[in-house]
Amino acid sequence: GIRPSIIRSQRGDDPEFLNTAWTIQVFRGLGLWIICLLITVPLAKFYNEPELLWITPIVGFRTVIAGFESTSLASLNRHLNLKTLTIYDFIVQGLSLGVMILWAWISPNIWALIVGVLISSLFGLIRSHYLNTGMPNRFAWDQSALKELISFGRWIFVSTVMTFLASQSDRLILGKLLTLEMLGVYTVAFALADLPKSLMQAVMGKVVFPVISKQLDLPRSQLRQNILDKRKLLLLMICFPLAILVCFGDQLILSLYDQRYEQAAWMLPILALGMWPFILHSSINKALFAIGKPLYIALGNVFKLLYMVILLPLSFSMMGVLGAIIVVAFNDIPSYIVVNYGLWQEELLGLKQDLGATFILLGMIVLLGGIRYALGGGLSIDSVF
Repeated sequence: GIRPSIIRSQRGDDPEFLNTAWTIQVFRGLGLWIICLLITVPLAKFYNEPELLWITPIVGFRTVIAGFESTSLASLNRHLNLKTLTIYDFIVQGLSLGVMILWAWISPNIWALIVGVLISSLFGLIRSHYLNTGMPNRFAWDQSALKELISFGRWIFVSTVMTFLASQSDRLILGKLLTLEMLGVYTVAFALADLPKSLMQAVMGKVVFPVISKQLDLPRSQLRQNILDKRKLLLLMICFPLAILVCFGDQLILSLYDQRYEQAAWMLPILALGMWPFILHSSINKALFAIGKPLYIALGNVFKLLYMVILLPLSFSMMGVLGAIIVVAFNDIPSYIVVNYGLWQEELLGLKQDLGATFILLGMIVLLGGIRYALGGGLSIDSVF
């Protein structure tokens, strides 16, 4: 919860507050790496993959590097300096991708992924301090700042842990149920289906959340209306690309990949459609963070995790891979219900807007699906059967 705390706090530009936050961030990064070291052996034994004995500690070291990143990134986000942040993200991601592609071309092995991740993290660390126009970060321990960070951050911490477990539970569980090859096929389909979700998260985290944080003194009804006005455009913008993935995702897979990935063709439309409940609640749940009520998001992810732990193995045993994919696709429904309960409690509910956007999405899917069928392309769901 360090970055959200800096963005929403009235002391977000205070050097002592920033340095205390940076100090916590450094120790957190070290602590996470120690946890990686502790779970390495159990992880390798659980998945029966000896390579995890060296992959986990090396990749986990990224948390140490990230811990030393400057608070300048949070400050830029706080003041909506999106141009600088976008350039920063583009350079870091571009460097990572470039290293991965070059290494994989020369020597196609797992080191391409590992080295790409570590180099991008190291470059991101250096770049973040270069962007710091104020005093360089140093170790500090201001008690009042610490109290504020812990007061707001403890539920963010719980929410983050639950979000990680819930969002990664598909791969954690499927890694045990599926063969390594089938897991790779699933990962390809999921990565493409996840694109609209990633776009929504980026916009909400870097644009909408800072804007909401600056309007917390408004009456709740006015705050809600301001949020819904901005959200309406976001939902309309995301409907069309999502409908494209649902109706033509199978053709995208068959065009980009060889026969080894054919089964990803029927997975992608199902996974893409299942992203809609997440998009609906993620397009407004930052409001709960901004008003200091992340508990609802944490609870939503607890129910999502329980849903996955119970239903994923059960559906796999009854329907095989298809059952598992359907469960994974709609695993955000529990979160959606709990988050909307929280929004209702805090007078920020946008259920009517959800229904309207859902009808628009379904209308686009019917229209595009009808066009495809009329042109003799069948339906994307045909590949399931």
